[in-house]
Amino acid sequence: MPPRTRGGYTSSAPCRRPTGSEHRRRVQLREVEPAADPDSVEHPQHDRDETEEVFEGAPGGPIDRCILRSFDKHIAAKIWLGEDRAPLKLVNHGAKMKLWELDMERSRIYEIVHQSGLASLTSCSHRVASRPMLSAFCERWQPETTTFHMPFGEMTIMLDDVASILHIPVTGSMISFSQPLHVDDANALLVELLGTTDVEASRETEQCRSPSVRLLWLRDHFSTITDASSDDDIVFATRAFLLHLVGCTLFADKSATSVAVVYLELFRDLSMVGSYAWGAACLAYLYRQLTTATRFEVQQLGGYLTLLQAWIYEHFPEMFSSPDMSYTESRPRVLRWRPHVIPNSLQSVRERLDRLQISEVC
Repeated sequence: MPPRTRGGYTSSAPCRRPTGSEHRRRVQLREVEPAADPDSVEHPQHDRDETEEVFEGAPGGPIDRCILRSFDKHIAAKIWLGEDRAPLKLVNHGAKMKLWELDMERSRIYEIVHQSGLASLTSCSHRVASRPMLSAFCERWQPETTTFHMPFGEMTIMLDDVASILHIPVTGSMISFSQPLHVDDANALLVELLGTTDVEASRETEQCRSPSVRLLWLRDHFSTITDASSDDDIVFATRAFLLHLVGCTLFADKSATSVAVVYLELFRDLSMVGSYAWGAACLAYLYRQLTTATRFEVQQLGGYLTLLQAWIYEHFPEMFSSPDMSYTESRPRVLRWRPHVIPNSLQSVRERLDRLQISEVC
């Protein structure tokens, strides 16, 4: 797929045209300015407002902040100024996915998960993630354009990428929550939708110190339920499994151990789970995590990093990928690649990306 390009982030790009409201404000200011003696007016290029915020820019980076307004707080700007940070710590639950698998004794649960449209996630997650590679790409992410700024232009992860890499729905009902979930409401959801007691629910959210539950807690309480269990227990275990699944994949947060209870509401009606645009929600969440990690003081990257890593393998195969020769096209594209840790240092990956040519991109 050719890279998606946008102008405006290099020195050759024109500045943003003023909006109508900005133009009117300028006109109003000019109308109320009193006439001045031309001989008494100082030339503007010799007079700078001391309160004006000034950013000198960086070679190859923006010299005009009309688009990349927050670039001075970006990790890339800090690197140009001689500061640096270690490779990001990565939230990756690939190994945890193997701790709760749906075997033949849990076929009733698997059937519901399969109908949800999320079954492919049970086998997609990479067990390893490359800190230097993902950190280097994060440094090229720009929040204002939601793209990776490469030497030849801009690229980004699209919904089509999500659909082909993960095989999950990217269209359907949007996933959104009107307000944060209070701990008391989280406890009530756990009692209603997972069948826990009030004491168990309160104890767990208190331990998490938030309206969340530990992934370990979900496995301990529900992974032992089999087809021989009651219908209610099967429903509770299926909801718990799905909550554990999205907490390990689509919505992996930087706690690295828990998942927000608010997502449990999406599994209230198990027959409706497949109607949601899970891929769109996953991509929006990853965008937000990348944006946060571009700040110099941030040390950790969340989101579904398997998606990000597989996207890099797909589009930069000569640089990073190791193909699985047994792959067939009917399977998710994430399974086309063998995940591996890049042995190079972060600086060497940065330099390799600096030399990247568009002919090397798929």
